Amino acid sequence: MRAASEAPRNGRHHRPVSSNRSLRVAVVGAGPAGIYAADILSKTDLDVSIDLLERLPAPFGLVRYGVAPDHPRIKQIIVALHKVLERGDIRLLANVDYGVDLKLEDLRQFYDAVIFSTGSIRDASLAIPGIDLPESYGAADFVSWYDGHPDVPRTWPLAAREVAVLGAGNVALDVARILAKHADDLLPTEIPANVYELLAASPVTDVHIFARRGPAQVKFSSLELREMGHVPDVDVIVYPEDFDFDDGSMAAIHSSNQTKQVVKTLTDWTLKDPADQTASRRIHLHFLHRPAEVLGADGHVVGLRTERTALNGDGTVSGTGEFHDWPVQAVYRAVGYFGSPLVDIPFDDLKGVIPNNGGRVIDVDGDQVPGVYATGWIKRGPIGLIGSTKSDASETIRNLAEDVRADADELRTAAEPDPDAVLAFLAARAVPVVEWRGWELLEAHEIALGAAVGRERIKVVPREEMTAIARGEQRTAPAERG
Repeated sequence: MRAASEAPRNGRHHRPVSSNRSLRVAVVGAGPAGIYAADILSKTDLDVSIDLLERLPAPFGLVRYGVAPDHPRIKQIIVALHKVLERGDIRLLANVDYGVDLKLEDLRQFYDAVIFSTGSIRDASLAIPGIDLPESYGAADFVSWYDGHPDVPRTWPLAAREVAVLGAGNVALDVARILAKHADDLLPTEIPANVYELLAASPVTDVHIFARRGPAQVKFSSLELREMGHVPDVDVIVYPEDFDFDDGSMAAIHSSNQTKQVVKTLTDWTLKDPADQTASRRIHLHFLHRPAEVLGADGHVVGLRTERTALNGDGTVSGTGEFHDWPVQAVYRAVGYFGSPLVDIPFDDLKGVIPNNGGRVIDVDGDQVPGVYATGWIKRGPIGLIGSTKSDASETIRNLAEDVRADADELRTAAEPDPDAVLAFLAARAVPVVEWRGWELLEAHEIALGAAVGRERIKVVPREEMTAIARGEQRTAPAERG
């Protein structure tokens, strides 16, 4: 981390507002939202020193641990994020867990302002009977497993031949595709070895995606939907009786090229000759089916009951009272993500976000919490793509900068603003911090593991091993890790 007197490596010269030292800011969460916020803040006219805190030993958040491994195009976002952090004017302090290793009172000791960008990693709930049966899973947990997240179990029960996926977004597509895809077709990716082995042994033949609304209301991206139609030895099957378009649907189609492309792809699939659908595995897309109950017997999932819905004319649906039972042995709910509360920080339990006004965190009385800000999904909820995350971060940084300019000296409240002070504090607590150089060591190690078997990268999964490699405590490359 550069000292206050040093020029940042990107050649940008900051102008101090009205203090003789740099503003010290901590950004908690090193996913896209946190990195964008740090980058935007570094490019303001404030004289600022920024630390990016991350609870995992690796940065990049959901881009590393929430994007399916067979979507390298989306993972290219990491390239842009990497360029931000490798400049050197934003210090990465990974493997530091807020709420455990330090809390808000500790951060206030070392920083004048704190921005929380911790995202939304829990599955949203779905209140239907049977949802808590053992073979009923949250999609977020499954995604974390197949992406090699260090904090989830290394195993996953894949015993079902027929599976239901509840949801109409890209996460539902990812889950269905990973379940249906032959494991060998995932080998060119960075998929961990343990994930490959379990997927290779999976007996799955049919994956059913259920959407409660019609084809014009789904949230699939057109590109991901088309890609699903090209998975080897997997047929995509749709049902003409599930296709209905009300006035709301037609308005959505005419107003959005994305919706138009999605509907075209889906309707083209209705024209396929069933005689040509001979793949060994199938993904079924069901529209206008609302999950009503996960059916169980002897404490295990044996089916899914759905209610047929009907469009109301405005794109919404109502139940018809007509029910269908589908034989499945596992259910995955992909109905959205939900934020997690943070120690000492206000939290909206209904919305799963930190309450805020434009990124300024507010308490239960609606008053601004001094020096505390939020950005990303923990600020606005789990909606929007990368473009939304950037504009979201811009709003938060704009308001933080306004607060600094309004009270330039008063906002500099850190008792120990020296960048080395927080490192000494963490060292005293025996926290094995991973800085940017450590991440580069871990990344090189993963790339070397992949190169040994002709792959781009193989993720190291165990947290202890990730940390040891990043801190230079593991000198020799082990065999391929799962």
